[in-house]
Amino acid sequence: MRFASLGSGSEGNGLIVEAGPDHGRDRPWRVMVDCGFGLRAAEARLLRLGIEPASLDAILVTHEHGDHLGGVFALARRHGLTVWASHGTLQAVLRDRFPNVVVRVCSGHMRFAVGPIAVMPFPVPHDAREPTQFVFDDGVHRLGLLTDTGRGTAHIIDSLSGCDGLVMECNHDPAMLEASDYPYPLKRRISGDYGHLSNDVAAEIVSRLDRSRLRRIVAAHLSRSNNRPELARAALASATGWEQARIDIADQDAGLDWIDLSRP
Repeated sequence: MRFASLGSGSEGNGLIVEAGPDHGRDRPWRVMVDCGFGLRAAEARLLRLGIEPASLDAILVTHEHGDHLGGVFALARRHGLTVWASHGTLQAVLRDRFPNVVVRVCSGHMRFAVGPIAVMPFPVPHDAREPTQFVFDDGVHRLGLLTDTGRGTAHIIDSLSGCDGLVMECNHDPAMLEASDYPYPLKRRISGDYGHLSNDVAAEIVSRLDRSRLRRIVAAHLSRSNNRPELARAALASATGWEQARIDIADQDAGLDWIDLSRP
């Protein structure tokens, strides 16, 4: 299994997970999680990773906010892709406004598969209709994704334990957010239980996981205004006991190149 980021942050998100080939195919199976970019930008970012958009097997949607869903249906319609999302997410975006797109409903407790990739959604606290995050399993390696979450829960800890790789939201540094010129209600939303993870809360979640198999961790969804990569790295390094250089960053503009979980 390997994964890469098209970009991560409040201006757009997209993650690619690839496994196989398997199930009688001579090319890998690929799922995209979210598409918060316009159609042309999404296609360009996919091609930058060496992926033809039509080679995707599905798009999974975490929730309905524009930086995650904005380009999903345009990309799916153009390239004939299946979209998976929760019932609440689809209701929030009025699914009947998107004809000619195959849509499948998943819940935060329903495991499903895309080829050899087993997908295990789990619910998270965020200010959306029915938000989910995902764990991916190809039978050998497990990748956990956690962004757009206000706090850790016992179920999140259980879902992410035992992963080989993690993509973990480190949205903000609390002191930087508090000192920012953001309006007070926005500060409270971001830092609240249904907002976004701070570096410290992300680190606390990681510290509680079973990390016996963990070999790669990526800090994601960093705020341009209220965080810095070195702060996110320091927080996750403290939770894992790793050198900071081992912590990868999913950048808003550059994304993150392929990480292969089969390699040390």
